[in-house]
Amino acid sequence: MKFKYQARNKNGELQVGMVEASNRDTAVQILSHHELFVLSIESAESSGLRGTVFNFINRVKRKDIMVFARQLATLVQSEVPLGDALNLLQRQVTNPVLKEVTIQLYQDIQAGLSFSQALDKHRDVFSDFFISMVHSAEVTGRLEQALIFLADYLEKEAQWQGKITSALIYPVILLILFVIVGGIMVAVVFPKIEATFVESGVQMPVFSRVVFSLGGFLAQWWWILLLGIFGAVFIAMDYFRSEEGKTVLGEITLRLPIFGKLFRKIYITRFSQSFAVLIQGGIPITQAIEIAGDTISNVAYKEAFRSIADGVREGALFSQLVLANPKLFPDMVGQMAAIGETTGRLDVIMLKIADFYGREADSMLSNLSELLQPLLVAIMGVLIATLFASILSPIYNLAQSFTM
Repeated sequence: MKFKYQARNKNGELQVGMVEASNRDTAVQILSHHELFVLSIESAESSGLRGTVFNFINRVKRKDIMVFARQLATLVQSEVPLGDALNLLQRQVTNPVLKEVTIQLYQDIQAGLSFSQALDKHRDVFSDFFISMVHSAEVTGRLEQALIFLADYLEKEAQWQGKITSALIYPVILLILFVIVGGIMVAVVFPKIEATFVESGVQMPVFSRVVFSLGGFLAQWWWILLLGIFGAVFIAMDYFRSEEGKTVLGEITLRLPIFGKLFRKIYITRFSQSFAVLIQGGIPITQAIEIAGDTISNVAYKEAFRSIADGVREGALFSQLVLANPKLFPDMVGQMAAIGETTGRLDVIMLKIADFYGREADSMLSNLSELLQPLLVAIMGVLIATLFASILSPIYNLAQSFTM
């Protein structure tokens, strides 16, 4: 939940902003942790359908954060003070939610908070990885380099997402069109033709009788089918939002033909790059593993990285723990990590791993549409041939009966 607050900092200056927390008491604790004396605090959550639609339309997208980081890095590189840079940015941001957040970031900076502390109040917009990168950059004095890295990182993520979407959108559109056209033919056209075959006493093949029976069912009970589909989709979406559902979905994703291998490469690339940069920024290795692991949406990988972080705390080597998970990590990852541990250059080795698997993922994404389209054409051809055969076969039998 979001809470709007008014508070005074340790210098007595008034501060107004937003904070996200599970409840009001937790929100007060977060503000107190940042040395703020709370004057008033109230829920700022939008309620009802209108609020839900507004939040969905105006949500902060990955692209918005990418542009924000890129512009902020450019300003900081130009030696513009951070507060002034945020003040300039808030005039250019078009997303209303991000605009409000930018204003609050500027106010917090002016009130004396560090940039990472200001970002920490907006975890619904900025990820833990983003905040941790900024925090490590503040310690090392390399804020502009961190912002450039974050912008490049988010841009790469957006490119991968765009390639996956573009590879899937054409097959999905064709499949939807086939379902619509095929459904109309089976539900409207076929039942009218079936009467002719029945009256003539023509013997129909089994697959023709199945298709015509399906057409009769759709013509009469199509609304039940639609309700069933919507109900099944709703139940599936609700289930996959649960912890068990997320785990199952993660397993399914990794078992998918072609896509399972692709997602593995993307997950390893994302983790390796994030992990290496966090280590270079001075973040402890166990904390770096957890933060980098949280950048991955797949529950199986998240749990594996939490387990690896716990193992490293107990004294085990990172490379040994990675090699103990062959289903998630190719042997090369563990072997390369072992070399990095031996030479004391684990961060450099992890960047090389990220580069290797990143190029592998790019190659697979580039070829994905070329692999899917012939497969889809073959499947569509079989389905269309079945539809036409179900009607042409009885017509042929009918013509044969007239010639006899």
